[in-house]
Amino acid sequence: MARKFDVRRAVELFYSHESVRNKEDLCYIDPSDKLLQREIATEKFTVLSGRDNSGAAIALFTARAHHPPQTTHQIVLKSLIYQLDAALQSFETQRHGLVFIYDMTDSKYANFDYELSIKILNLLKGGFPARLKKVLIVTAPLWFKAPFKILRLFVREKLRDRVFTVNLAQLAQYLPPDTLPRNLGGIVEANHKGWIQLCHKVATNQTTDMDSYFISRKRSHSSVDDCDSVTTRSVSSDADIHFSDMDSETSKETVNEKQNSEDREKEREDEEGDGEKEVAIEKDSHMIFEPEKKRRMSDTGRNLESRKRTSESSENVNGELSFPDGDLPRKKRPHSSGSNILDDSIHMPDQSGMDLQTLVDHVKSLKRKGMYSEYASIKMEAPCGTFHVSKARQNLPKNRYTDVLCFDNSRVKLPLVDGDPSSDYINANYVDGYCQKNAYISTQGPLPKTFVDFWSMVWNSQCHVIVMTTRTIERQRMKCGQYWPNEEHTDEQFEEFIVYNNGINCQKEFTDTKLLLHNTKTGESREVTHLQFTSWPDYGVPPATGFLDYLFRVRQCQEDATRKMGSSWEGHPLGPPMIVHCSAGIGRTGTFITIDISLRRLEDIGTVDIQETVRRIRSQRAFSIQMPDQYVFCHLAIIEHAVRQGMLKEIEWAFLDDSDSDSDF
Repeated sequence: MARKFDVRRAVELFYSHESVRNKEDLCYIDPSDKLLQREIATEKFTVLSGRDNSGAAIALFTARAHHPPQTTHQIVLKSLIYQLDAALQSFETQRHGLVFIYDMTDSKYANFDYELSIKILNLLKGGFPARLKKVLIVTAPLWFKAPFKILRLFVREKLRDRVFTVNLAQLAQYLPPDTLPRNLGGIVEANHKGWIQLCHKVATNQTTDMDSYFISRKRSHSSVDDCDSVTTRSVSSDADIHFSDMDSETSKETVNEKQNSEDREKEREDEEGDGEKEVAIEKDSHMIFEPEKKRRMSDTGRNLESRKRTSESSENVNGELSFPDGDLPRKKRPHSSGSNILDDSIHMPDQSGMDLQTLVDHVKSLKRKGMYSEYASIKMEAPCGTFHVSKARQNLPKNRYTDVLCFDNSRVKLPLVDGDPSSDYINANYVDGYCQKNAYISTQGPLPKTFVDFWSMVWNSQCHVIVMTTRTIERQRMKCGQYWPNEEHTDEQFEEFIVYNNGINCQKEFTDTKLLLHNTKTGESREVTHLQFTSWPDYGVPPATGFLDYLFRVRQCQEDATRKMGSSWEGHPLGPPMIVHCSAGIGRTGTFITIDISLRRLEDIGTVDIQETVRRIRSQRAFSIQMPDQYVFCHLAIIEHAVRQGMLKEIEWAFLDDSDSDSDF
């Protein structure tokens, strides 16, 4: 009964619902189960009889009634499903959604179950067809600050403004007093027993009028949505946001929140052992694909000319790039991705840098802690550009993380669709290579809603190699959408683009997939090599040897593709841009690009300048190299390459384990 019903969305929701139940073994719920009855009797979760002024039902979870040692996650989840299934028998609830109250009054830290909270949110977002109107966290204690950040990870940008922490006095500003029980400042008595009797009738297929339980607040068609309180936070006209939308592909988590959460999880695992945790900070893989606009593609020549105009118009006030300090050359933005001019890259041979032995001595002198400090000095430098387009309201849903945005002056622009100025946006930046303008396109892992945009970028940049440095799911977190067919001899269509899997070659460290990209509008087809590095560990960095094997395989594929292009490619001898991505498009992506640039410089003039290389990359793709371990890894990978090539003797790395460092490498 959703006001904006979509058949495909409903089908996806059904499968998502089934998947969630299968995963947690919730397929069968026996109403006579004594453990379930005991859980329900705690009244920790109930659905109130009142509705807010918009007609939404009100679900209440009382934290102080939850005692983790006395129950199991499965039983708690069954209790929720048992009651929510009943609540959604009401068409009015289906139509107007749910308000979720998380009452933390008088609760203690022992009442809070982190993993259970994550599972409940996963259940709600992927299992029930009712849009979330508000999440009201009542009287949150100080210790709840960090978990509250986790809750916000599950809320996409348009819904973030409807997650509130309130005290009891403020609760009445969000919900009418006649909907709230007395202990929450209302004027009614909660009727949990009567509610559970109705739930039992639903579970046992007895005839019941569920709407008779609720206090109806049906509105006329002309009434304004979400007019239920004095709250002035706006709700857009397209605010039909379903629980099933709140997945990793549409939520707006910040990359810093993600990293902090992963660090906290790692600390707990170090204390508790090596057991795998069912914690999904980034949510599971149940995606709801939203309809995309049809994209009108221009031919490659028109796109390059458009990009040229874009580049010329996106310079700063002085027509130059700014850098954190004044010793870098000031370069204008590139005029095309196929520039044949070698000296317009920001990475050129110069007198700075270190030879290999100096680099080894430098690493030995600083040790890990010193290199961390060196990286920290880079990280402290403010971004040297603006992010206006990425922050535009219509573009925010296209960003995987709210704090990983694109510099305006180096962003990739797609062809406009039907004159829509926002249709040219994708979270991607051009990044120069060594003596090569726009050698890379540094981008985030595609979201389902940006799959078409991604393949449009591949086509219009004439890319023939895609470098993917993450798995789609790591530690039960969605890192990247499955934007290509992952089975041999299958294809998937993304509007005018058909992607065919022409063969898979699995190596120890990476997977090499040959794709055929066909443009149905132009009738042209191109070969694209997709190279996915699969050995990057959940924490830290990969073995340098495996990573170097992968990097040189990428280079070989790029060389082969450029040679096959023949005279049709008139740009740089090393070919068109390679698309490089991980999840956010800054950490592993920046690491790959830094090492590739440094090795090319080493091969050319025998020196490297890793610190300056990272700084310059960050001037085109903000915040590249996300973690200090990645910065250290850049040094070690270059030294390992030199050892493998016989340019250095074998290095003993024990010196890195300085006693002052407490970080796992």
